[in-house]
This record gives sequence, structure tokens and C-alpha cells, in this order.
Amino acid sequence: MTERLLQYLWQFQYYNKQSSILDNGDTFQVIHPGRFNTNQGPDFLEARIRIEDTLWVGHVEVHVKTSDWFKHAHQFDRNYDNVVLHVVWEHDLPERDTRIPVFSMQSRVPMLLLEQYRYWMESASFIACGNQIRDVSRIIWISWRERLLAERMQRKSAMVFSFLLQTHQHWDETFWWLLARNFGAALNFEPFEAMAKTLPVTILARYKNQLPVLEALLFGQCGLLEGEFEEAYPAALQREYLHLKNKYELQPIRQSVHFLRTRPVNFPTIRLAQLARLLYQSNHLFAFIKETEQLSEIKKWLSVTASEFWNEHYTFQKCSVNRAKKLGNQMIDTLIINTVVPVLFAYGLLHNEEQYKNRALNWLDELEPEMNAITHSYTELGIVNKSAFDSQALLELKGHYCDAKKCLDCAVGNALLKRSVAVYMETCPPHLEKVP
Repeated sequence: MTERLLQYLWQFQYYNKQSSILDNGDTFQVIHPGRFNTNQGPDFLEARIRIEDTLWVGHVEVHVKTSDWFKHAHQFDRNYDNVVLHVVWEHDLPERDTRIPVFSMQSRVPMLLLEQYRYWMESASFIACGNQIRDVSRIIWISWRERLLAERMQRKSAMVFSFLLQTHQHWDETFWWLLARNFGAALNFEPFEAMAKTLPVTILARYKNQLPVLEALLFGQCGLLEGEFEEAYPAALQREYLHLKNKYELQPIRQSVHFLRTRPVNFPTIRLAQLARLLYQSNHLFAFIKETEQLSEIKKWLSVTASEFWNEHYTFQKCSVNRAKKLGNQMIDTLIINTVVPVLFAYGLLHNEEQYKNRALNWLDELEPEMNAITHSYTELGIVNKSAFDSQALLELKGHYCDAKKCLDCAVGNALLKRSVAVYMETCPPHLEKVP
């Protein structure tokens, strides 16, 4: 038994109430179990409990054992002065005057529900409820998907707000940092973000019409213009960078960019060249995002091709087969999902303007779903993944509920546990009051 499970049982009143008797022998009736409290203080606030002939209005505290009250020193905490009922799994202090009425649930909870929960906690499968998840109704999935996406957007907005605080509320600078970070993809998130933070948009704007200068700044700050070069173009970039470095007193980043375990088309050199091209053909990065209403225009804006030198190169040192290095559709979608949508949503959230939040979510619904090991495993279980709206919700579900075994906080887990209670209701002896 865990305290969280016990809170869940009390919150939804999933126990046999045929003998509603406290451990001191008093009868009681739950008028309202209270409001679940996720902050400091008692577990449930403003409960209404009738004990014998008296209605008590106050808080309810939940513990696995009665003695936990004293282990946590609640008797010295003024926040617990208005507790009217102590709900426990095991009353291990029957001889002690605990002042607050105690209700132990150990013999009153359906075993089927406990067995189901124990099975999930011990499961090593992709998700604990994998063999049952198809039984959850479509209506539950629709509302749960929307809740999951809302939580994900809130978390992504937190990063935007963090950047915004560091840039002193400069939306263009914030967008530039997040854009550069996501151009780095999984292996180069950190160095690309660090590079962006060393190059203010005010400096970049001065060289907006000079693509080689933009490349020199990006490559140089990432430490990719060191040493000697045989070809003229990188040598010219190196000379330009040394001039700019002295002029603006630039300090290259300390992190190294990574080439290993990535396909040549995703090499940091190619991504930086494409990022430079995007800067070259853009005016006021965030303003464009904010003012654009059609997703097709965002995709067109991100559809950039690296400069001509990179047609025959993946690095500065080696030539390759001639091929234009255009940003692929999958990478464009990834940038929209992880950069454009979160920043636009965060802007709407901060300024309480629903039009921007709605546009961001609508764009997710228009985008193709993300295809990876996680989403593939869910689709094998029969879960719909038709758009980026779906895939983002599934990633949130896996990372913040399934992996953490937070089944009691999941709408799917709740639905399946409720079904266990329903089975108990159908099979329990008729003289017992059935759990609702």
C-alpha cells in the first residue's frame, strides 16, 4: 500500500461503506470527502463528515499508518489543527489517544482493485496497462489527449519563459535561442543554444544581407573555424571570423559540437549553414511567426538550402557528391513542433490571447505525426496517432505518466480501476453496500 493509492481510494470513495464505523466505534457518513490538496498541508481540504449526530467541516489527512502522523510531526504543525478525520490503511496505535478520529480502510477495499494496481506497479512492459488499454472508451481518450497536450504545452512554455526572463522580455532573442537549440537536434542542443546566447540578434541584424558573415559568426562561435584549411571558402570564413571576434570581443563556446552517431545530412556543419541561410532571408524572427496565420507559410519560410559550398561538402575538410543541402520536411516539422508552436503558445499564454494559443494547437493538428519508437509502440496497442497533436500527447503520456507509473493520475488508469470497482459491485454479496 502507498499513500498515493490510499489518497486515491479516499478521493473516489472506493471502499465498502456497509460498516461505516470509525476505529473508536462511532458511526460516520461522508457528505463530501474534501478537495484534494497538492500543496502543503492536509491531503483533503473542506471535507464534510457526519460523526454520530454531529456534522464536522474540516480537513482529512491520509497516511499508511496512524503512527505516520507523529513521524511527520503534524501534532506541532498549525496547518493540521483543523483536521477532523485521519484516514489510514493500518491503525497501528489502537491503545493511544490520537485526539483525531481514525478510520482504517485495510479490510474495506476491493481486492480486485488492489491486485490490479499491484500488477501495474510490478509490470516491466512498455506501459503497465498495455494489455487493457484497448478497453478504454474513445471519449475518455479524446479528453485525456487534450489534457496531455495542454500539460506538454505548459511545460514547453516554461522554457520559453525562462529564456524570456534571461533576455529581459525580448521575444526575438528568445525565439533565436530556441530556434538555434532545436537546429542542433538531440546531439547538439546544448552547444547550439550556447552559441546563440553569444550572438545577440542585434549583431546578427547588422549582417543580415551578408550570408558569408553570418556563417563565419555561427561556425566560429562553435569552434569550427580553427586550424588550417586547404579550400578558399573556409579560409575566408576564418579570416572574417577573426576580424569579428576582435571587433565584438566574442568568446567561442566551450562545448564541442558532435558529429558521431549522426547521419551526414544532420552534421552540425550542415545545420549551421542552413540556420545561417534562414537568418539571411528573415526579418524579425518572432514577428514573422506572430503575424503568419497559415502553416504552409511557416513551412515555406523554413524550407532553406545551405550555401553553394555545401553542395559538395558535409564538412570543411572533405568533398562529397554534389547534392543541395535543403532542410528536409521531417526536420521542418520538428522545428515547428519544438520551436514555433511553443513560442507562439507561450506568447498567447502570457498575454492571455487565445488566438495565438489556438493557432499553435491547430498547427499541431495539421502536422504529420511524429514517428519514433514510443509512438510506434502505442499504435501497436491500438492508440490513434494521426497528427502531431496526437504524437505530442503520447510523448507526454509516456514520459510523465507511464514511465513514472502515475497510473492513479492518468485518465486511462482511472477508467480501468473504475472498471475493477464495477466488477466488485456486480459480484459482492447482496448484503454489502456496493462501492459507487
